[in-house]
Amino acid sequence: MIFFGTCLLPLKSVTQTLLPLISLHNKVPVVLADSLSKPLQQSTCDCPEPAEPENIVNVQNVSELQSALTQANNQNGNMTVVLAPGEYILNSNLLFIGNNMADLTIKGATGNRDDVIIRGQGWNNNNVTHIFNVAADRFTVADMTIGEVFYHPIQVHSNPFDADDFTAINVRFIDAKEQLLKVSGGGDLFADRGRIYCCEFEFTQGVAYQYYTGGIDAHRSVNWVVHNNVFKGIRSPDGTLAEHAIHFWKVCSGTIITGNKINTCDRGIGFGLGDSHANGHVDGLIMNNFVHTNRDVGIGLEHSPDTKVYNNTVITENYPNSIEYRFSATSNAQIINNLTNGVIRNRNNASAILTTNYQTNDLSIFTDATNFDYHMTDSHPNIANVGTQLSKVPQDIDCEPRANSIDIGADEYYATSSCPPILTHNGTAAMSGLYHASHSVISNATLNANFEYKAGFEIELNNGFNVMPTITFLATIEDCN
Repeated sequence: MIFFGTCLLPLKSVTQTLLPLISLHNKVPVVLADSLSKPLQQSTCDCPEPAEPENIVNVQNVSELQSALTQANNQNGNMTVVLAPGEYILNSNLLFIGNNMADLTIKGATGNRDDVIIRGQGWNNNNVTHIFNVAADRFTVADMTIGEVFYHPIQVHSNPFDADDFTAINVRFIDAKEQLLKVSGGGDLFADRGRIYCCEFEFTQGVAYQYYTGGIDAHRSVNWVVHNNVFKGIRSPDGTLAEHAIHFWKVCSGTIITGNKINTCDRGIGFGLGDSHANGHVDGLIMNNFVHTNRDVGIGLEHSPDTKVYNNTVITENYPNSIEYRFSATSNAQIINNLTNGVIRNRNNASAILTTNYQTNDLSIFTDATNFDYHMTDSHPNIANVGTQLSKVPQDIDCEPRANSIDIGADEYYATSSCPPILTHNGTAAMSGLYHASHSVISNATLNANFEYKAGFEIELNNGFNVMPTITFLATIEDCN
């Protein structure tokens, strides 16, 4: 495909206009994204932005924050509270976010979660039990650090009012007596469609205050997504186990857990608990996670039928099993393409399909296993290019595309070269050049010199892409080899 001069057509017109040019030059058709396509981009690993704020109230201290919540209660939500940088130390609980306060957003002003800190009086002082206690639909919290409370930094209620569409983005949860994020049950309703993106859950001393604690602990939750978060130091201070870093149980279903990094926790990811339907989890996906545990299983399925466990890297210490599937109600599970140092074990008459998993004791294959970086150092036999192709796993933990021959584990290995999986081109290119990617080239650049894009799968020209007069631009679908 060759352009002479400026290209300023809308994307849909670009697609319709350029494809015939490609065939005239005997090139394989380039994939040019329009509004109807869903191109593979690295942006899926970025933290999403909260919805565009409406009815903004700016606050600078605890008193103003309490007043803003009272205002939200009086006007039935539909408000964005923006917190100026600073430390907000609570002496008592903030106003309960009742079911009448739908569409309430509370966020830090700068986008840096370290700039806004809301803290209670410590884990052993019940003057402050929560930071946000939520029964409202479509509540969003973003861009702040919260913790040091007697119970939970955030509790979402499925009963007596089902708090649907809860969202946490770029929030750091720290140092609570019990679970850092709790979704409570107790009735017949469900909290639906929660979203937890790009957050961090941590006990800052590397150990919790007691055994009855955990990261995310959810009951009666349906179709939640937990994506691209970090969990650290969720450990009991004694010989008793803490709860999981991520645990969905007690009549949960449809949970998707992807792209998370868990380290130095007693237990990793759990669906269900024990051999009881009342404590079970149905249908879910655990995919592309790095999991490291100190005392117990990395991924555990208990009374969890129809669950898919795909392409995780699981390292367990002081416990022989990296992945367990337990009890006869755990049926039709799929455990595929997982890289572990421990056993994948059937306990208590469960049933699952196990395919192309690999166990290794050689942690030197990882970039820095001591610091829980489980990216691959090389194209290792028995791991690289030998996995089972899965439509649900188009990318790895870094949102890099999976190769045509998929690797086992959460990381898809790419040799360091001039041909990475994805290249993005922005700004102004004043010198001639070549961008060659094994999967995608994505551009909104202005070309002031002759330029060529090559990609193995797609070339995406977004709004702003511009070829100046007299400049030649060539786009080719071509493998790196």
